[in-house]
Amino acid sequence: MNVDIRSVQRSVVGRGLAHDSAAKHVSGEASYIDDMAELPGTLHAALVVSPVAHGRLKGIDASKALAMPGVAAFVAAGDIPGANDIGPIMSGEPLFAEEVVEYAGMPVGAIAAETYEQALRASRAVALDIEELEPVLDIEAAHAAGSHVIDPQILVEGDVDAALAGAERVLEGRLEIGGQDHFYLETHIAYAIPGEDGDLTIHSSTQHPTEVQHHVAHVLGGLANAVDVFTRRMGGGFGGKESQATIIAAAAALLARRTGRPVKLRLKRSVDMTATGKRHDMVAKWKVGVDGNGRIRGLDIEYLARAGNTPDLTGPVITRTLTHSDNSYFIPAVRFAGHACKTNTVSNTAFRGFGGPQGIITIEAIIDQVARELRLDPNVVRALNYYGPETGEVTPYGQAVGQNRLVEVTEAVLASAEWARRRAEIDEHNAKNPVLRRGLAMMPVKFGISFNLTSLNQAGALVHVYQDGSVHLNHGGTEMGQGLFMKVAQVVAEVFQVDIDRIKITATATGKVPNTSATAASTGSDLNGMAAYNAATAIRGRMAKVAAEHFEVPVEEIVFREGRVHAGNRSVSFGELAKMTWAARVQLSEAGYYATPKIHWDGKTLKGRPFFYFTYGAAVAEVAVDTLTGESRCLRADLLQDCGASLNPAIDLGQIEGAFVQGMGWLTCEELWWDDRGRLRTVGPSTYKIPGSRDVPREFNVSLLENAPNTEETVYRSKAVGEPPLMLAVSVWLAIRDAVASCGAPGLSPQLKAPATPEHVLEAIEDIRARSGSLT
Repeated sequence: MNVDIRSVQRSVVGRGLAHDSAAKHVSGEASYIDDMAELPGTLHAALVVSPVAHGRLKGIDASKALAMPGVAAFVAAGDIPGANDIGPIMSGEPLFAEEVVEYAGMPVGAIAAETYEQALRASRAVALDIEELEPVLDIEAAHAAGSHVIDPQILVEGDVDAALAGAERVLEGRLEIGGQDHFYLETHIAYAIPGEDGDLTIHSSTQHPTEVQHHVAHVLGGLANAVDVFTRRMGGGFGGKESQATIIAAAAALLARRTGRPVKLRLKRSVDMTATGKRHDMVAKWKVGVDGNGRIRGLDIEYLARAGNTPDLTGPVITRTLTHSDNSYFIPAVRFAGHACKTNTVSNTAFRGFGGPQGIITIEAIIDQVARELRLDPNVVRALNYYGPETGEVTPYGQAVGQNRLVEVTEAVLASAEWARRRAEIDEHNAKNPVLRRGLAMMPVKFGISFNLTSLNQAGALVHVYQDGSVHLNHGGTEMGQGLFMKVAQVVAEVFQVDIDRIKITATATGKVPNTSATAASTGSDLNGMAAYNAATAIRGRMAKVAAEHFEVPVEEIVFREGRVHAGNRSVSFGELAKMTWAARVQLSEAGYYATPKIHWDGKTLKGRPFFYFTYGAAVAEVAVDTLTGESRCLRADLLQDCGASLNPAIDLGQIEGAFVQGMGWLTCEELWWDDRGRLRTVGPSTYKIPGSRDVPREFNVSLLENAPNTEETVYRSKAVGEPPLMLAVSVWLAIRDAVASCGAPGLSPQLKAPATPEHVLEAIEDIRARSGSLT
């Protein structure tokens, strides 16, 4: 018996229930891998990493380290019984360096000892014979030299050259977009426990347990069925634990196999930041053709992305950059090109937004440039270029823009933020205050939801109903603080119409739900929630038949409501019906499955329908900039986000706030810096500045778009929330641009890098003042 998820009266779903681990988080009771009681004989491991960015690895001498107290084993590439390859998409990405080291921090081996401190000391005692070579560190130099990890991706629609040639104005620009470290509270960690017959249990802080399972099996030269991976929770992930966790788990597994003892490998913050990938920094260059009103007729963008030393996930990251370079705007002729530049730096990887933020900040910078150089209102230029809600306009990759809410969200946020009044006040303030300048900006977001690779858009779940009416829930999604487990539990409770306390949330386990996709791309609730919904609905249907026989009524008259099962005026408790169902020898367990419908994608032509649906949002940000120091502060932010019919408004609001502040960090203060030898020097909180509580906007207004259920058949008509709000932080960067622009002559566009650190703000102010002087 199916439940119509479009019209059902919801009693559990849609409530703002607390995160299932919220109390444990604040009390310190939440158990992470490093909190687990260690088994007798547990060894502790540390990575041995390259100190140079590029060189020939001529030899490794671990004899001194192995002679140190407590040291049990050392492993390197030559000790791998299977494949020295952990590439998430493409082969040729080694666990340990073999003949060549390609970035400072590249793992060369791993060492295990009785204590963590002994392992760290021993890791420093391993002698590496490296013939140092000249590193390639600059993105543009790598591109000029033809140094790439994959072929370029080019998305073309229409005749862009003709559009540019026929445009009234052609503007050119360039934007340097910085990378970002994930800076999760819990660094990478894995605990590998050997069993009998070559079996291995791994507790891994990973967003992708299946990938850990498969790659560990390959490294050990065995089969996936001998490796069980468990993930109860992570102390943050943000994409950094999608592919990178494999490095840690495989190294721990190799040492466990070598010693026959449990091995825990956890990374110090400095090693974590040095050895693992980050958000891709990019250089974007463009030519845009417009008419006199600011309507874009043609756009040519070239992105140079820092892949690092191997492809990792750079290919799909660039794909998403290209498919979000339109953001909210219909552009009839485009050419978007993305180049994956190979440099002697760590391979960059997934990060919240997965390439989308780089595309969206680029098109927003272009819109801002067009408005300023044509001396038009940026919001008017935006509205002029919006996808029309009823015009049938399609994206450059061929997908129709469904359930278009751009006008609705932008008009609503402009009204709630009192744009007109504050714009006038800020202009008046800037006319009187030469030192402290203020800026104001609005920007929209249209963000596509689904994995780029169609095959990843599937999920499984396992639901058991026990004879007392309690429910066991397991699914392929992972919990990294985002509240996924509670949302999926609410879905199951809603189907059975029982209290949320009846649902037992359990750790993600490859032995329960196999072949899962990563918890990424904002698809966690969509995929796993629907898989759990399907499992619970199947069980409920069987239970309803038992109830119908018991009450001697048609099954259509059976109603599940408020913990009881009704047939007219008669009812039994859910637990009583579970017992009756078991007694009738009817199955109370189900493995649910879900595959996202309608999507398809041609990776060669970059055409198709890569996204099941779009989410929409808009933000207004106000900043103050000290023109003497370059420091900035976000004074107020107004955010409106489309979450469809929210599964849990409290969790969704938290996700929006957190994503926005993380995006602010990327765009204002988080700056990665390598020295001229390719060594990362921002390796901890003393040198890498993430946002703190005082960086949160002093006035922070966050709302969900009301009465806007998803028109696609997602679980209870909800929409994704994990990634889209991060892009709303581009409004803060645009507001800083607005403040900088006020320091120059009208008609000039600021040359502001991202992140807008004090140094970069001062550079932009100096530049625009110099250009203003040249006009007089």
